Amino acid sequence: MSKPIAIQGIRGSFHHEVVRHYFNGSDNVIECMSFDSAVDNLLNGKTDDIVMALENSIAGSILPNYALLDKNNLKIVGEYFLDIQHNLMALNGHSINDIKEVHSHPMALLQCKEFLKNYPHIKLVEAKDTADVARLISEENTHGVAAIASKNAALMFGLNILAESIQTIKHNETRFVIVKRESPFINPQLLNKASLKFILDHKRGSLATLLNVMSDCKLNLTKIQSLPKIDTPWKYAFFVDVTFDTYDDYAKAKSIITLMAEDFKILGEYKNARL
Repeated sequence: MSKPIAIQGIRGSFHHEVVRHYFNGSDNVIECMSFDSAVDNLLNGKTDDIVMALENSIAGSILPNYALLDKNNLKIVGEYFLDIQHNLMALNGHSINDIKEVHSHPMALLQCKEFLKNYPHIKLVEAKDTADVARLISEENTHGVAAIASKNAALMFGLNILAESIQTIKHNETRFVIVKRESPFINPQLLNKASLKFILDHKRGSLATLLNVMSDCKLNLTKIQSLPKIDTPWKYAFFVDVTFDTYDDYAKAKSIITLMAEDFKILGEYKNARL
């Protein structure tokens, strides 16, 4: 029997939805209230897979998760883009006028900022997980408090949806990655995307030169993110995602980047979920 999949959050969360989509309907999950806890479960062998959000089309990158991947030498083996639809929900019999507080994950509150501005009397309270707020409202019969979560959470915990799709930008996607301790062998010819990390000397043109190498090797840069190198002030690590048509082009770029960059690391080679 396969091991459960670690997720940040509980059943009914968006991470849980990704598990169902990516792992063919699997419901076998380890519920973790932080990404650090999910990583701990992976490192100690309680799971072989984590589903981890990395970036959102409205709120941007989740920077601590890049650091977690790098620090623990974890490998990205796949990705999934989930359409995120936020819904306001509360106990049956409530209307929006009855709501005094809205609790949700800070990312969800940020993504629904414009809708919530219409109700200045409502206090916004940050929580660790969208679905967990819905669960608590249901189990504790909490009046006057609403959650922002998925429709699945409303169904699972018997809450009434007061307003649907309340995120500011209606087309709202989050990119999730599937993470393992080690990359399994996959025929290189089936791979067309990679996540890389490197550090460059702090001198003029160093990044531009490396990006030109990628372009010359026919790689398409789909993401670039910098993080400070904690132990060296004003030095930065770059995290990039690239796509490619042939593995040979990518292999050529890797061999050149190895010579040009410091601390070059392959965070993962996998299939592009956009294709």
